Amino acid sequence: MNKIIEVSKLIKDYVILTNKHKVLKEVDLEINAGEFISIMGPSGSGKTTFLNIMSTIDKATSGKIIIDGKDVNSLKEDELAKFRRDVIGFVFQDFNLLDNMTIQDNIALPLTLNNEKTQIILERINKLANLLGIEKHLDKYPYQLSGGQKQRAAICRALITSPKVIFADEPTGALDSKASVEVLECFASINKSYNTTIIMVTHDARAASYADRVMFLQDGSISGELDSNGNRSEMFKKILNMIAIMGGESNELI
Repeated sequence: MNKIIEVSKLIKDYVILTNKHKVLKEVDLEINAGEFISIMGPSGSGKTTFLNIMSTIDKATSGKIIIDGKDVNSLKEDELAKFRRDVIGFVFQDFNLLDNMTIQDNIALPLTLNNEKTQIILERINKLANLLGIEKHLDKYPYQLSGGQKQRAAICRALITSPKVIFADEPTGALDSKASVEVLECFASINKSYNTTIIMVTHDARAASYADRVMFLQDGSISGELDSNGNRSEMFKKILNMIAIMGGESNELI
């Protein structure tokens, strides 16, 4: 299969005063185009740092990251900005919508900044809004929407540039169980409909069960991996078993 991301010997160190703290320890990972990957681990395991480095928000101390054939560490700032705009989409826990703009304008923002034609922007917005079930809310402002609706709007905004990879950091962390399921179903639909690669950090075992593959980080290293056979209920049980094997408290990961 076509690899969209290749990570090799990734190291991330933080220096606090005179002490060096190793957050990631020679992590290796390959992700195929169109995969839905979840990354789990207890607090302090390095999962958000790992996601931030893969998504080019942060830089590694050493190691290599290849995304869509590009060595992202070798890109200059202007090249990296273009690469992010063309290849990567971001979804965050707190939505990051602008309160003084309508949902339609929030979704349109990345293409507006790219000086895309209005007709193309509106066509893409309508297509995505219908796919994610927020077509009736486009004229509203973020404060008028529920948490789940705001997150679906944020997913639309991430998808508006047709990225090859979506990075999601705890996308259901601020949602109730019903809204969480709606958002995860949206991710699953996007993954299948557009063949978009999704990499999601989550504490939630049920959220992780939507993925094709779940990676477990512990103490800065990948300590386990599970593959799904398409049965979400079985995958959920396997995730809980893995948590027990790792010796973590369930509330650290669920």
